[in-house]
Amino acid sequence: MRVVITGASGNVGTALTRRLLEAGEYDIVALARRIPDHVAVDGPQWVSVDLSSRDSGFVLRRVIRGADAVVHLAWGFQPSHQVPYLEAVGVGGTHRVLDAIASVGIGQVVHMSSVGAYAPKRGACPVDEHWPVEAVPSSSYSRHKVAAERLLDSFEESTNGTAVTRLRPGIIGQRSAGSALLRYALPAFLPAKTIGAVPVLPMPAGLTIPIVHADDVADAIVRVLRQRAGGAYNLAAAAPVSAAMIAEALGARWVATPARLVRVLMAATWWARLQPVAPGWLDLACAVPALDSARAERELGWAPVVDAETVLRETIAGMRHAATGITAVLRQRTVLGELSDLIRRGPVSHRRQP
Repeated sequence: MRVVITGASGNVGTALTRRLLEAGEYDIVALARRIPDHVAVDGPQWVSVDLSSRDSGFVLRRVIRGADAVVHLAWGFQPSHQVPYLEAVGVGGTHRVLDAIASVGIGQVVHMSSVGAYAPKRGACPVDEHWPVEAVPSSSYSRHKVAAERLLDSFEESTNGTAVTRLRPGIIGQRSAGSALLRYALPAFLPAKTIGAVPVLPMPAGLTIPIVHADDVADAIVRVLRQRAGGAYNLAAAAPVSAAMIAEALGARWVATPARLVRVLMAATWWARLQPVAPGWLDLACAVPALDSARAERELGWAPVVDAETVLRETIAGMRHAATGITAVLRQRTVLGELSDLIRRGPVSHRRQP
């Protein structure tokens, strides 16, 4: 089976590539804006493409032609102050991928959506795939995920013969994503060891976040490909993580703090360019529902191997040790390297992509 993966150099993309290579039955074409410098002979075929560019359609049509399936994972998280760019990557990139698929004809497209596409929770009960797909308005990530799903709706209505699969996972973690997460979350001047030196953690009491390991998401994707399963599937470990669990994993004391106060602090430091996480992420974290993954278990035979607390602790350990992968997205983060980029290119939250 020939599988094209967009965003192959990222958190999920690297896990999926590992899983497909282990299976030994897939011809993999890996798409990324920045491809690895050193490519294994027995690894995937890497192709450089910038999905934020309107000119990417030609490359997409060329590499997608003849594929059995396209797994669309590409998404942007920084620079958080450059929302039009993030929209060009996420929504524009999805449009260009679907347009290429429609023009050449492909059997299946697997789109990585998110718990962030769902409407805010109305209690603690987990929701299934029928929960409304409506954005948290203050989160650009949420708005863009919903916009991408609307594109999938139109694609399904106008295209015959292509199975469309939407995966809606919780927050996805793995150790090798540690450096990338540090780059997205910490100011440039703070070392990785800061993660283990937080004495107190002020967070809202109602914050609960569904979480899942990247390897478990990769396993679900392989099952979807093998079964050519269409439709939407939630993916999450059995129980979400709470503010108290996050604080414990960090070795910090949790201080229950009103969401409004935390948001004011986040917004002030974000606008002042002191830290790169937009306040909309707090709004989203407080709003996302717990996920019921029964459909994936029932129809795909999928079940998460790694429990939520283990995913959380592994991911935090990866951040504390600045764990890396072989790709540019998962490259090592160092204070000197980050300060150099800060001087040359500005804060990551404002930085324009080359």
